Formats: sequence, C-alpha cells, structure tokens
Amino acid sequence: QVQPVESGGGLVQAGGSLRLSCAVSGRTFSRYAMGWFRQAPGKEREFVAAISGSGAFTEYLDSVKGRFTIFRDNAKNTVYLQMNSLKPEDTASYYCAAGEVFTRTPMYDYWGQGTQVTVSS
Repeated sequence: QVQPVESGGGLVQAGGSLRLSCAVSGRTFSRYAMGWFRQAPGKEREFVAAISGSGAFTEYLDSVKGRFTIFRDNAKNTVYLQMNSLKPEDTASYYCAAGEVFTRTPMYDYWGQGTQVTVSS
C-alpha cells in the first residue's frame, strides 16, 4: 500500500526557509510521480510543484519558481520541497501526493494528511 507521510512544517519568519519531506511506503516509489499541493483557509487546494518518477522533470507554480525546489531520493522513498524566501502568502497546509501520471492537476492517487506551514510577517 502506498501512503505518503509529510513532515517538516512549522512557523517561520518571512524570508526564512523550510524543507518539507514526504516519505512514501511501498517498494515501487520510483514509478510514481510526486506532487506538492497547498491549501490556505478559505481557498481551494492549489498545485505547488511536481516531479517525475526518475526526477528528470519538474514543474512549479509560477509564484514559487526560483524560491522552491522539489527533489527526490528514490533510495530513501522520499520527496522533498525546499522552500526559501518564504512569504506570508505561502502560509497553508501542504500536501504530498503520489500518482502514476506526472501532472499539475490534483489527479494523484495517494495523498498524505498534510503539514502546516505558517510564515509570519
């Protein structure tokens, strides 16, 4: 069974950095594309970043390009989201997702429970 589990969220000041991790159970991690999504209170869930199974391809939300980096370690069954130069508008619950299709849409098969990121001004 594939189960993503996020960690690494927290409270940080504007301009600071956080690294989110998502560990995925199962022995076929490299076959799954991985995505990060976020949802702020009162807003719809939005795409943040995605990475293909091999790690060769990535996609980003325009507003996080140059600040966030998604990468994966297939030997550790883990995907990461390095977030730098954080802004208050990045405050949200961040969700990790796994799926067979590399996409910016929420068409992923497995979702984690989320980790909260709060950026203070």
